[in-house]
Amino acid sequence: MAALTGAGVSGRRVESPARTCADLVAHGNIVGWFQGGAEVGPRALGNRSIVADPRNSSTKDLINIKVKHREYFRPFAPAELAEEAAEWFELRRPSLSTGFMSFAVPVRPGKRALVPAVVHVDGSARMRTVHGDVNPLFHGLISEFRALTGVPLVVNTSFNTFDGPIVHCPEDAIRTFLRTGMDAMIIGDHLVLRSSL
Repeated sequence: MAALTGAGVSGRRVESPARTCADLVAHGNIVGWFQGGAEVGPRALGNRSIVADPRNSSTKDLINIKVKHREYFRPFAPAELAEEAAEWFELRRPSLSTGFMSFAVPVRPGKRALVPAVVHVDGSARMRTVHGDVNPLFHGLISEFRALTGVPLVVNTSFNTFDGPIVHCPEDAIRTFLRTGMDAMIIGDHLVLRSSL
């Protein structure tokens, strides 16, 4: 990839970005995820995301300290498979709004302890449903994570730091990755590991 070469960063091509990312996340890594066209709006919807493991209670602190450089109390949101959302969240009825991470809803009491990184102090989460026909690659990532862990959701936050907008182009993503403590980045079908820098 020209942007990586231009930045002097080495990456390697991977056969399945979704499977590679899910495996990294399942092993506790914080991963920058840059795919397809840019997103418009205040939320990361799966093309410009930082993803992490919701099962680890320290994930929130790790992202705030290593990546976002912001206040410790700021919560993070889950992105989950739309077809399993009702098993994890108390949804009143199906709504298009759940696809845009705009509302907090109660996490089902029996599920809260399984995903502490995304549960607010009041037991809610600002969840976002991911449909396979809307974003098949991000849906594939979460599906692979579910296959590995049994949990159909990941921590999903915007690919940026506290002092900048969501990354737009590959060069933005590379700059942001280099100035944060993310463990890895998948940009298109290329994997960059912090340990290889």
